[in-house]
Order: sequence, then structure tokens, then C-alpha cells
Amino acid sequence: MDAGPQVSVLGATAPDTDAAARRSLKRHRMVATGLLVGMGALCAASFALPHGLPQQLLESASKAGVVGGLADWFAVTALFRRPLGLPIPHTAIIPAQKERLGRALGRFIGAHVITSAEVSRVLARADLPGLVHRFLSDPATARPAATALAAALPKLLGSIEDGRARRLLSHLLPRLVGGPDAGRVVARALYGLVEGGRHQEVFTFVLGQLRTMLTSKEDDLRGGIRDRVREQGGSLLGWAIGGSVAKRVIAGVNSEIDAIGPEGSTMRLAFDDWVREQIKLIETDPERAAEIGAAVKRVVTHQSVQDWLRDVWERLRLAIERDAEKPNGHTIAVLEATLAKFGAAIEQDPAIRAGLERGVAAIVGSLLPLAQERAADFVADVVAQWDAKTVTERLELRVGRDLQYIRINGTLVGFLAGGLLFLALRAIFGASAGAL
Repeated sequence: MDAGPQVSVLGATAPDTDAAARRSLKRHRMVATGLLVGMGALCAASFALPHGLPQQLLESASKAGVVGGLADWFAVTALFRRPLGLPIPHTAIIPAQKERLGRALGRFIGAHVITSAEVSRVLARADLPGLVHRFLSDPATARPAATALAAALPKLLGSIEDGRARRLLSHLLPRLVGGPDAGRVVARALYGLVEGGRHQEVFTFVLGQLRTMLTSKEDDLRGGIRDRVREQGGSLLGWAIGGSVAKRVIAGVNSEIDAIGPEGSTMRLAFDDWVREQIKLIETDPERAAEIGAAVKRVVTHQSVQDWLRDVWERLRLAIERDAEKPNGHTIAVLEATLAKFGAAIEQDPAIRAGLERGVAAIVGSLLPLAQERAADFVADVVAQWDAKTVTERLELRVGRDLQYIRINGTLVGFLAGGLLFLALRAIFGASAGAL
């Protein structure tokens, strides 16, 4: 099978994609030219007919058809080249005015094609939230996206390691956690601990540590109590009852600890009430909230805490960078899961869909004036770089077939108009009107 004409591209042979358009243009041009030649032959043949009304009508109509066909042939040809190669003014319009036409075409595209209304219509029809959802929900696309993001993480993290991010964090963090709302934040965090019973675990831990300390320091406590009794009651009294007093005191402390230990004990319930009351004060009392905020601010601005945070960040950054290089690392898995959750949220939450659409529309709207200007310049530059032959050939291949219909119609309309005009003149002026 014939693949059609071939063109050379960088030394290689490639199919001519305009071959079909060339054949179509050639076929329509032959039809239009053939009709013009036929009309001329009909005009010549009319002179061989016997003189009379039919001969005069045919002569007038064929003459007008030849004139109409020639006029339209000249007009169509003058758009792309000089008719018969003659230097007639105002011919070969497209090659001579290609730069001006390119600028006009670019301005038209920028002003009337890339408009706010058209762009909004295209965006609405494209359903960008749906596209993003399908992209993020498909593992075949979400996985490569997560891998690409993970590969970009080291560069991103490295770009903020120039000291500015640290200085910004050191100034911003105290304002965030040390402001008036710090007390409420701490209160909410403590509420979470209390509702989960974590404060009782802390209380149990403190009691256990206290018992351990009493056990390890029992001998020192006995000696201290005996010495205190001796100081207050004399050596004889200290020797007689000092040891007994010390034993009773230590036994009483251990007994109280044992009484506090069980769940639901009076002391534990009192501790629970006290903690909740303090949390409520932190949340409702402006002075207490301000004290908490100031305390938090002092902590986070302390140099040792700042050094610790920098060390934590450095370790975390290095761990993320190392893990991001692993194809099956946690970083890629977390990013992929995050993208999938975001895709699901877009599909399920109308507010997120609407927000995404508004965000895209706002971005496109802000970039639209620049896009219009660049599109106009781009079209003008591309057309300006084409040589005259390229411009002529490309435009003629796109519109030349339709222009041949102008030639065909001009020939036929001229033929009919010439005949009708002859008949009208004949009716008005009689046989003296003669042929056109």
C-alpha cells in the first residue's frame, strides 16, 4: 500500500501528514479550473450557433460565467501568490503581510479565544476535582507521584537549611505557643489526659516512686527521727522511745500510701477533682491562662530547649532523607496514603471540591492576563519565523479547498446572472439590446 508522499526530517524519511489535504486541494482546483475552461468552451461554441435569441442568451450567460470565474480565480490566487507571476499590486497578500497577519491572529486569540468566560467554561466541563480524585485514587498514578514527592524532599528540606527557617521558627514558635491561647491549648491537652485516665497513671507512678524512696531511705529516716526526738526530749527520752516513734511514723506513711493506692480510693477521687478544677481554672481564668502561656514561652525560648529542638529537627531531617531514598520506605508509603486520603476527601466532601475549584479558578484568573499576552506574542513570533512559502502552503492547505468553491460558485453565478441580465435588458429595450 502506498504510504503517501514522504518528507525528510533531520535526515530521516517520515510520512507527509498533509498528503490527504494536498490531494483534496488538487482535486477541487481541477474541478474549478475545469468548470472555467468548460465555460470558455461554451462561450466559443455559442458563436457557431445560428443567430437568434437562444444563441444570444447562451453567449451572454457564458461570457458572464467566464468573467465571474476569472475574477474569482484572480481573487483566490492573489491571496497566496502573484497571478501568472505578474507583479500586480496588492497580490500575494499573505506572504507579503505574514507578520502583520501573525500579530493580528495572536491578538485575536488572546482577546477572543483565551477569555475568562471560555476558560471558566472549559474548567467546569473538565471536572478538575474528579480528575484529581481519579489520579490520586489510582495506585498506578498515586505511587509514582508519591515517589516523585519523596525524591524532591531532600532538596526541599535542604533549601530551608540556610538558617532562615531556624530563625523564623525560633521567633514564631514562642508567639504561637506562648500567647493568650496557650492556656486553653494546655487545658484541652490535659482534658484529653484526664478523660483517658492518664493522670491516675501519673499519680500511681509518683506513689510507687515515693514508696521506693521510703524503702531505700528507711534507715536514714529512723536515724533522723531519733535525733529529732533526742533534741526535743533529751538523750534519755530519745534513747527510750526514739526508735519506737520512728517506726510508727514510717509505718503510718506506708499505711497512708497503701490506702491511696487502690482504684477508687478517697484520695484518688480527691486528686481527680483537684486536677479537673485546676484544668477548669486554666481554661476560664485569664490570669491563670496568662501564667501558663508565660511559662510555656519561657520553656520554649530557653537555649537548652532551642538546642534540643534543632537537634531533633536535624535527626528527623536526616532520617526522612535516608528513608525517602528507599523504594519501599515509610516516607513513600505515608505520602501515598496521604494522597489517597486527599483524593477520597475530594470525592466525598463537597466543600473540598468547591474549595479546589475556587482555588484553581483563582489561580487561572490571576494568570489569565499574562497568558493572553504570552499567547498573542507566541502566535506572532511563530508566524513571523515561518518563511513566505511555508505560510502560503499551510494556509492554502487548510482553506484552499473551500476557496475553490468560491471559484466554482463565481463561474456558475456569473453564468446565471449574465443570462438573467440579458433577458431583463431584452424585455426592457427589445431586440436592440443584443448580447452582453
